[in-house]
Amino acid sequence: MAYNVILRREPDPTGTESLLPQLTAGTITPEELVESLRGSEEFHSKVRFSLLGPSLHLSRCQFIQALPRARRILDLGGTHQNCNDGALVTMGYPYAFDELIIVDLPVDDRHSIYQAKGGLTEIPSPLGPVRYRYHSMVDLSAYADESFDLVYSGQTIEHVPEADADHVLREAWRLLRPGGHLALDTPNGRATRMQQDEFIDPDHEIEYEHEHLSGKLRDAGFQVLEAKGLNWLGDSLTGPFSATEVASHQGIYAEIEDCYLLAYLCRK
Repeated sequence: MAYNVILRREPDPTGTESLLPQLTAGTITPEELVESLRGSEEFHSKVRFSLLGPSLHLSRCQFIQALPRARRILDLGGTHQNCNDGALVTMGYPYAFDELIIVDLPVDDRHSIYQAKGGLTEIPSPLGPVRYRYHSMVDLSAYADESFDLVYSGQTIEHVPEADADHVLREAWRLLRPGGHLALDTPNGRATRMQQDEFIDPDHEIEYEHEHLSGKLRDAGFQVLEAKGLNWLGDSLTGPFSATEVASHQGIYAEIEDCYLLAYLCRK
């Protein structure tokens, strides 16, 4: 069953001859067998996603897990629809913090597809206190200069008009301490226009290409430390767009322009 579910195949004779006696003797537990299969090269290189949404979500989790340590964090639009701790904590940010402030629109002001979660104030997450503030991310005037170590914008910058996005980036620079970081990920307009003519989300105002958005980050004063792509487009670069193809290339890639999502780590 472990082979069927995790590797999507029947056990090979070598694996059967090696593992069944160990299971019988108790030298390996079923849980340890499952972990060994999950950690195998075969699982990571040959067992591919076929659904784009879950594949992109895992790539974003990997991006978040690689973000730098920060004491005070501002997360723009970071409500998680299924977990009160917020998206950053739930998706794997690893470090304890003094405070994480999540800025999101009041529920009634959001698009209907984002109205599942609201009304939270303070949550004692496993990493530190998470505090919710309900207002537009375009208005960050309530927060003091140089008061955060990390500003994160995960799949949010595309939800505001371009002029507002410029203002948000300038405000992020103002709010960060010297040496602080801005991290953001957003759909790659080059990829989404291969997928369909209209925006991939009805609440989007713009879907950026790398050259356009990286220029905005530099214009706001940031040094772009890392520009990575999430989910390589693969054969969709030269042929018809295939969501299954893109889903099969889960992960973080160096060729940002050839990926479905753009992901940046910047420093003030």
